[in-house]
Amino acid sequence: MGQKALYQLSGKQILLVGIVSAFVAVGAVLLIINIGSFVGAFQTPPKEAVALKAKPLKGISDPAAVSDEQNSIEVYKTASPGVAFITTSARFETFFGEEFERESGNGSGSVIDANGHILTNYHVVEGASKLTVSFGGERVYPAKFIGGDPDTDLAVIKISPPAEGLTIIPMGDSSRLVVGQKVLAIGNPFGLDRTLTTGVISGLERPIRARNQRPIDAAIQTDASINPGNSGGPLLDKFGRMIGINSQILSPSGASAGVGFAVPVNTARRVIPQLIQFGEVRRPKLGAAVVSVEELSRRYRLPVEKGLLVRYVQPGGSAQTGGIRGFTRDGDGMLLGDIILSIDGQEMGSEDDLFRFLDKKQIGETVSVEVFRAGGKVKMPLKLLGSPPVNRSERVRRF
Repeated sequence: MGQKALYQLSGKQILLVGIVSAFVAVGAVLLIINIGSFVGAFQTPPKEAVALKAKPLKGISDPAAVSDEQNSIEVYKTASPGVAFITTSARFETFFGEEFERESGNGSGSVIDANGHILTNYHVVEGASKLTVSFGGERVYPAKFIGGDPDTDLAVIKISPPAEGLTIIPMGDSSRLVVGQKVLAIGNPFGLDRTLTTGVISGLERPIRARNQRPIDAAIQTDASINPGNSGGPLLDKFGRMIGINSQILSPSGASAGVGFAVPVNTARRVIPQLIQFGEVRRPKLGAAVVSVEELSRRYRLPVEKGLLVRYVQPGGSAQTGGIRGFTRDGDGMLLGDIILSIDGQEMGSEDDLFRFLDKKQIGETVSVEVFRAGGKVKMPLKLLGSPPVNRSERVRRF
């Protein structure tokens, strides 16, 4: 009887849980809503883009054999032709309902293959009705949106390459970086095309967040000046290899304060092939709405101190197929659902923990999930699936 009291809530408490959950579980909605096709999620991953295995840029001497100044000159001279100046336009509406289109912003990007694919930040091109690209001259190329991933703030656009070809920015390896090494940023701050700034790596493994509040792990911190317009441009090493994609600054004024962040190029390596083939990154989904036990324990007495309380499992999703349970009702009221304690031995204390885990997994993989259920711990295998189509009317009722 005592155990059941721990596991059971009154009608009033259920209402309070719902209110708290509405705020806490906003991020969890993204785990169960995926507009993409459920069947298409099982397609074979595409081949790598050319930049992922491109040859080093010619024209850069051995950095140990030249001065630091000469190295900066050579990196800029050889790499800057491959840095794109991206201009975006958006549609607006007047007070009288008349629509018009005008320039809405600009940013930077890097050419990643001879076919005209350009890597940039998702926030640079998000919502744009028109995209154009230039490379420092008067010629302007129309571009089209190929794919974007809000979770990593990365996107790919494409132009029709000119007959003379394009300069491809080769990709390095962000796992080999060390604090103190020289870096160079090329971009278009405040509309000033192909500007070079230099500095060092100030820190590694910095946690930052995309605009949708998803965590972007292992970000590169640099003191190389990054300003509005630099977004999407390459952070280069002394060999001219892209090691990061300049994305954010930490500044009360909104201008460079010597604390900038770049998405690691290894993250780009992972998502670019899917962006080009599918237009999105197809990650496995739990198919459940979850709430952090830590958040709820401030108001309610729960049977464990850490974990993810499962409120709802999506029909046909990974959680339901694997046997995970959400809230259920019996004759005395509503019973709590399973509480996910760990997956493959990794503790689950927050939605960020779950997202980080799923982000490194592939659709179709099987994992081991440990849950707290009915007073004890239960382990079960769970096959990770994509998200089946969501019934829109159901989403309206729930959210």
